[in-house]
Amino acid sequence: MATIKVKLTRSKIGRIEKQKRTIEALGLKKIGQIVEHEDNAQIRGMIKKVNHMVEIVE
Repeated sequence: MATIKVKLTRSKIGRIEKQKRTIEALGLKKIGQIVEHEDNAQIRGMIKKVNHMVEIVE
């Protein structure tokens, strides 16, 4: 199955708790960290909820 790389570009500080938990569920802890996930609907939905804080790395 295809994979997708997600990079944390903005801080979790000052964000609502739901967004913080979504970032942690994606496995992101530090700014600049990149994690790799399977490209499926659940991961895409999580990325969409915090798209102002992450970017997809090609």
